[in-house]
Amino acid sequence: MKTLHGLESIAAPLERSVLTIGNFDGVHRAHQQLLTLARSLAEETQGSVVVLTFEPHPLTIVSPAKAPPRLMPLEEKLRWLEAAGADITVLARSEPALLDLEAEEFIREVVRKRFNPAHIVEGPSFGFGRGRKGTPELLQRVAGSFGCEVHIVGPVTIRVDTGEDLLVSSSLIRKLVVEGRVRRAAACLGRPYCLVGSVVEGDQRGRTIGFPTANVAVADQLIPADAVYAGRAETGGASYACAISIGNAPTFSGTQRRVEAHLLDFDGGELYGAPIRIEIERRIRGQRSFPSAEALAAQLSRDVESVRAGSNADDPKASESGIRIS
Repeated sequence: MKTLHGLESIAAPLERSVLTIGNFDGVHRAHQQLLTLARSLAEETQGSVVVLTFEPHPLTIVSPAKAPPRLMPLEEKLRWLEAAGADITVLARSEPALLDLEAEEFIREVVRKRFNPAHIVEGPSFGFGRGRKGTPELLQRVAGSFGCEVHIVGPVTIRVDTGEDLLVSSSLIRKLVVEGRVRRAAACLGRPYCLVGSVVEGDQRGRTIGFPTANVAVADQLIPADAVYAGRAETGGASYACAISIGNAPTFSGTQRRVEAHLLDFDGGELYGAPIRIEIERRIRGQRSFPSAEALAAQLSRDVESVRAGSNADDPKASESGIRIS
C-alpha cells in the first residue's frame, strides 16, 4: 500500500479511484465492510481503493477535550487498512483550513479536485465538512453532479448473549475496552484488541516469584480495564502465549498503572527496548491484593494454566458467548 502524507502530495487526481473517507480508528468490521465493497468496485473500474483519513483526529484540533483516545497507533491503522484492501491511504493533516470547509466546498475542493473518484463508499452515519454537517444525502447529490456514484453501506451489528444487538462503531469498541470486555471488542474488530509499545525496565518483582514479565510502555492508545487477561505477545519475530496484567500491582501497594506480560516458554533473552505487540484475547480475572507474595505466585500459576488451557473458567463473569455478527 502507498501512503501519501498531506493532500498536496497528490500530484494529479486519482482517476477511476474508489474513495472512502473517515477516521478509521480500529479498522473494525464496519470499516472492513466499506473496504470490501470498495475493492469490488475498484476491480470493475480498474482503479485504486483510496482511503482519505485524518491525522490527528479532527477533534484534537476542534475540541481537544472531546478527542477520543486512540484504539490503535497510526502504524497499526495503516497496517490494517492495507490488510482490508486499501491501495492508497492519504493522511490529511487536521488543520483549521481543511476542517473549516463547508460540506459542499469540501466535496468540490477536496473530493473532486484531489481525487475525482468514480465511486465513493461510506456508512450511513458519515458526516463531513465544518461541524460534520454534511450528510450522505448531500454527498450523493453533489458528487452525483460530476458523475461520481455514492454507495451507502448498511451498519454492522453483533448479537450478544443477552439478545441485544450492538451497532459496531469505534465508540462502542472504546466502551467495551474500558470495561475490559475484550471478547466483545474483538467481535467488533474482527480480531483481538492489540496494544503496541516497547519493553521497558520495571521493578523486576515478577522474576523474584518465578514469573518474570515484560513491562510494556504504551503510548497514545486506550488501555483496557485493570484485570488479568490471556493473549499473545509478538516480539523479536516470534509469538508467545502470555498472561497479561493491567493494573497497579495491588499486592505491592503500587501506585503506577502498568501493562505487564508474562511470556510462556520464552527463552529468557534480552527484551529491553524491543518493540512488542500484545493481543488481548480474554479476561481471566479481576485484580486484587493477595496477603503475600507466595499467595500471589500461587494465583499466577493458576493464571498461566488458564492461558495454556485456553480457558477463562476462573472468572464466570468473563464469558461472552453467543456473539453473532450480522
